[in-house]
Amino acid sequence: MNSIKAEVIGVGTELLLGQISNTNAQWLSSKLANEGISVYYHQVVGDNPERMYDALKLAKSRSDLVIITGGLGPTEDDITRNVLAEVAESSLELNEQALLAIKAYFTRSDREMSDNNIKQAELIKGAKVIPNEAGTAPGMIVNANATTFISLPGVPREMKSMFIERVIPYLRSAFSSNAVILSKMIRFIGIGESQLEEQVKSLIDAQTNPTIAPLATSGEVALRITAKASNRDEADRMIAKTEKEIEALVGDYIYGVNDQQLNQSVVDLLTDRKQTLAVAESLTGGRFSDEIVSVPGASQAFIGSVVSYSNEAKTKMLHIDSKKLEKEGAVSEYTALEMAKQVKEKLGATYGISFTGVAGPASIDQREIGTVYIAVYQSGDNYLVRSYQFPKDRDSIRDRATKKGLELLYYYLKNRD
Repeated sequence: MNSIKAEVIGVGTELLLGQISNTNAQWLSSKLANEGISVYYHQVVGDNPERMYDALKLAKSRSDLVIITGGLGPTEDDITRNVLAEVAESSLELNEQALLAIKAYFTRSDREMSDNNIKQAELIKGAKVIPNEAGTAPGMIVNANATTFISLPGVPREMKSMFIERVIPYLRSAFSSNAVILSKMIRFIGIGESQLEEQVKSLIDAQTNPTIAPLATSGEVALRITAKASNRDEADRMIAKTEKEIEALVGDYIYGVNDQQLNQSVVDLLTDRKQTLAVAESLTGGRFSDEIVSVPGASQAFIGSVVSYSNEAKTKMLHIDSKKLEKEGAVSEYTALEMAKQVKEKLGATYGISFTGVAGPASIDQREIGTVYIAVYQSGDNYLVRSYQFPKDRDSIRDRATKKGLELLYYYLKNRD
């Protein structure tokens, strides 16, 4: 399979308008890579016959395998069957087996079948039918000269089921499988993309197989290791060797791998140590707490939070001295530390973390918009307070403060190993 050029085409004007995300393409590329098939191109085309024809003709001219998702519904704008038949120089015919399956679906669902659903049983002559047990639209495998087209529904649940149960076995039987492509994502926090790339430059410059690709996301960076091998075990060994080389250079900044997120790593550290966290939020208004409780099992480590947005809330709920609060200001090192200390002690947690700052639209106590203080408190001898100046965009300030709080807490806990 390693010589196959694959292409994924998403069909639907809603994709072009941004009304829904094209998650199918990402998912399919990952699954094809696991089968040793390299995806060279992605296309998205709307429900327009001329443009769809051009897209499919282009794919036919350059790809051995083309996966199409969408455009198999019963309405007038579902034209994938018609256009694909034209590109394959074939025609549609009513497939009785497919029609019986559609009728059976409506019977199971206790719904009345509309006449336009019959259209979904009109398939390309000679096509291999892919049954759809989760919906009404069957898929098709169409061989058009040197290109194999596989047409699947756009509904992710239906598409994924059909691909795993029917398409993967077909690909394994139709093509000689002599390679797999595996990837592993190494996630970093506390280091910038340019600094990370410079630290691992020797590995990137020498890369052949596996390859190393830096990726930047919101507030953090990652390295994707991709290996191509004759089998999964060999690819795993290749990735493990490269991962160890990366760890030797920048291991202090690694917090997780693959889909693990920073909030998960924080909760894992707390849970493993049987320690707990309490949160006091002003600037972030509950966003940090939401990050923590979104992790399954967070109840083992998270006690609760106080959103003390106003000065009155800070004095009444957290018992911060009103005179000192007025003197030092709500956005200050003193207030951040007191918030973290008081919420920790009042809720009986191992640690307290707090957020206070200026998100705008106006400055507060002569503090510029974007000024943020974050404090982590364990005891009178063990605490830290950090100040930051973020760009002046309200939502960005709150998001970056939340992310920075996770980073700060993660390293605070990690350094107590």
